[in-house]
Amino acid sequence: MHKYLRFLLLALALPAASPALAALNIFACEPEWGALSRELAGDQASIYVATNALQDPHHIEARPSLIARARSADLVVCTGAQLEIGWLPLVLTQAGNPKIQVGQPGYFEAALQVVLLEVPASVDRSQGDVHPGGNPHIQLDPRNIAKIAAALSERMAQLDPPEAGNYRARTKAFLERWQQAIARWEKEAAPLKGMSIVVYHKNMTYLEQWLGMREVGELEPKPGLPPTTAHLSELLASLQRNPAKAVVRAAYNEPRALEWLSENAKIPAVTLPFTVGGDDKAKDLFGLFDDTLARLLAVAK
Repeated sequence: MHKYLRFLLLALALPAASPALAALNIFACEPEWGALSRELAGDQASIYVATNALQDPHHIEARPSLIARARSADLVVCTGAQLEIGWLPLVLTQAGNPKIQVGQPGYFEAALQVVLLEVPASVDRSQGDVHPGGNPHIQLDPRNIAKIAAALSERMAQLDPPEAGNYRARTKAFLERWQQAIARWEKEAAPLKGMSIVVYHKNMTYLEQWLGMREVGELEPKPGLPPTTAHLSELLASLQRNPAKAVVRAAYNEPRALEWLSENAKIPAVTLPFTVGGDDKAKDLFGLFDDTLARLLAVAK
């Protein structure tokens, strides 16, 4: 009887001993920001990622499930620079959550923390899907990740003051490991400097600038427009005069045009994870860059 009584008392005590609810409820638009939020917040946050690595972040449906998640969020972490212009404004409006509206502390744009490349002098629809504020695909330069991490950590501390010390301590530890990784990646990537590539979409710009690679063509005739037979033929003729080392796509880009050009131009086709979860090795931010460099170095010889 005494054993049964002790078991009953222990069972009754368990709910009180269970972990507290996460301090921050985070809605991350893209996998890279979900992964970064996890690095900085650890178990202090409940993190929901609205998209996955095999989805084009430009073209997401504002589903009821996304709206429901945004309704209970304390912090929205998105790229910005109009990357999510086709779906995020509707999600925020329909969610009716005043904490996460544009201009509020609960709304965080990663693109505002870095210098954007390829800012157009003017924009009109004839140019294709051009972003007026600049190229939003900022996550493939790890130096950008460091700047965004510092700013995001302070925003978390602002929203959750009792845990501010924890966020700052985790961020300090992350940035120390991150800077060491950057130094290693840059040393490993030395053979990529000057390497010429063809890309599917203008989404490798920050990677190219960081590593010193040269972009000599795009599979899309204009940003956001699918490859056409005529454009691919022109690109093939151009590569016969000015060869490239590889033709590169993100995991979410459709592969057929890349495979056709690779076969006909006799250059390797490379699929990069592009974000966390893009392949089995890109399980976190460190794995994303480890695998990206490994795939490029494999064809740089």
